[in-house]
Amino acid sequence: VQLQASGGGSVQPGDSLRLSCVASGIARDRYGVAWFRQAPGKEREPVACWHKSDGIYYVDSVKGRFTISRVDGENTVYLQMDSLRPEDTAVYYCATDASPFPCKLIISNAAAARGLAYWGKGTLVTVSS
Repeated sequence: VQLQASGGGSVQPGDSLRLSCVASGIARDRYGVAWFRQAPGKEREPVACWHKSDGIYYVDSVKGRFTISRVDGENTVYLQMDSLRPEDTAVYYCATDASPFPCKLIISNAAAARGLAYWGKGTLVTVSS
């Protein structure tokens, strides 16, 4: 399984970006993605998670601003980020696993991410005026 995250960039506060996570080598009907981010000097934190078996969940700080979605029949999951803030600046990663994973738990407990077997290289998002 390979994951590729892309779409990062430098934007101003209030702008939008859409990140993409493309997976290969995993069955489409089992595909789910969790997005994480790591800001300079901080620990990695969950951002949003989608899995067919568990639904969609967001961390409180991005609710109402970020939207995770998938195009039916594709192994691409998007993270639409609107109303970006300087505190959203981080390297964003997507992760998945060949087995169903509990999105609700991953969002509420960052340590649960250790159970995800596959991680993509990060994409940098910088929000600054």
